[in-house]
Amino acid sequence: QDAFVAFHVDKVLVSKYLKSLQIGELAPDQPSIEPTKNEMMVKDFRELRDTVEKMGLLEPNQLFFLLHLAHILLLDSAAWLILFYFGTSFVPFVVSLLVLTISQVQASWLQHDLGHLSVFRNTKWNHLLHKFVMCHLIGASAKWWTLLHSQHHAKPNCFHKDPDIDMHPFLFTLGKKLSVELGIKKKKYMPYNHQHKYFFITLPPLLFPTYFHCHTFYIAYTKRYWVDLAWMMTFYIRFFYTYGSLLEIKSVLAYYFIFRMLESSWFVWVSQMNHIPMDIYYDKNLDWASTQLQATCNVEQSLFNDWFTGHLNFQIEHHLFPTMPRHNYWKVAPLVKSLCAKHGIEYQCKPLLTAFADIV
Repeated sequence: QDAFVAFHVDKVLVSKYLKSLQIGELAPDQPSIEPTKNEMMVKDFRELRDTVEKMGLLEPNQLFFLLHLAHILLLDSAAWLILFYFGTSFVPFVVSLLVLTISQVQASWLQHDLGHLSVFRNTKWNHLLHKFVMCHLIGASAKWWTLLHSQHHAKPNCFHKDPDIDMHPFLFTLGKKLSVELGIKKKKYMPYNHQHKYFFITLPPLLFPTYFHCHTFYIAYTKRYWVDLAWMMTFYIRFFYTYGSLLEIKSVLAYYFIFRMLESSWFVWVSQMNHIPMDIYYDKNLDWASTQLQATCNVEQSLFNDWFTGHLNFQIEHHLFPTMPRHNYWKVAPLVKSLCAKHGIEYQCKPLLTAFADIV
C-alpha cells in the first residue's frame, strides 16, 4: 500500500511485521483497488514516487541537518549566556526569552525531521537523535510525538482519526460540514460564533504550557516509555539548575512559562495554517495521494518562510512523501503540481500572512 511505502525507510525490516496480519490472497478476478479510490491517481502517484526515488530526492544532506542542529545549540547556549553576562534586568531577560524561544521552535522542526526518519538512512540514528532533541532539548516524549503524529499523517483532517483536530467540537467547531452537523443537532459546547476571537487567547499561547505539557507526561507514563521519561527529566534538571543559578524561583517559573507560551504561539500558527482551512470531515477511504491533497495547502517559498516554518510551507510535498528530507521539497514541487493539474485538483499556495488569516 502507498501508506506503507510512504512511512517506512527500511521496508525489508518492517515488512516482517506484516506476516502475522495476512488473512489471505485476492482471487485473480478481484480488483486490487477499492471502489472509493481513484485508480488512475494511484497509478500516476506510484510513477511519481518511482521518479522521486530515481532522482535521489529521498537521500538526506546530513551537512544541512548538522548546521541546523548547530544553530539550535548555539541559540540555546546564547539564551543563558545573555543573562550570565548582562544580568537579569528587563532587557536581557526579554532578549534571552526570545533567543530561547527561537532555539526551541527550531528544535521542534528538527525533531519533526528525525521523527519522520528523514535525517539519516539508518533508522536507529534517527531514533537516537530524536530522543536527544525532543526529550533533552525540548522536554517532551519522542514516542508520544510519533504516536500522535503518525495518526495525523495517515488520516489528515479525518474526524475521529486525526488527533490534531480533536479540538472539534469541544473548543472549536471545524470544517464546514461538521459545523453544519452540530447546528442541526443543536449541540454547543462553546460560543462558536465568537471562536475567531477567543482563538487568539486560547490555542496559540496555551497549547504547549497546558495540554501538551500534561499529555506528553501522561502518555509516557501510562505507556511506560521509561527511557523517554528519563531523557525528559534531564531537560528539566538542566533548565532549572542553569537558570536557577541566575534567577529567583519566581523569575525562573515566569521565564519558563513565558517562553513556552511564545513557543506555543509560533508552533500553532505554523502548524494550523496548512490544514485547518482545508476540507475537514469523516474518513472517505480515498487513495493515499487524494487523502493528503484534500487536507493540505502550501505557503510561498522564501529563505525566511523555509526557516520560520521548518519547511512546513511545503506541506503538500511533506504529506505525500513524509520521509523526504525537507531540503528537497522544492525540487519535487513542480512534479506534484503537474500531478494535481492532470487530475483537476487545486494546488493551493498562499503568502504567509494570507495563510495565517485563513486560520481565523
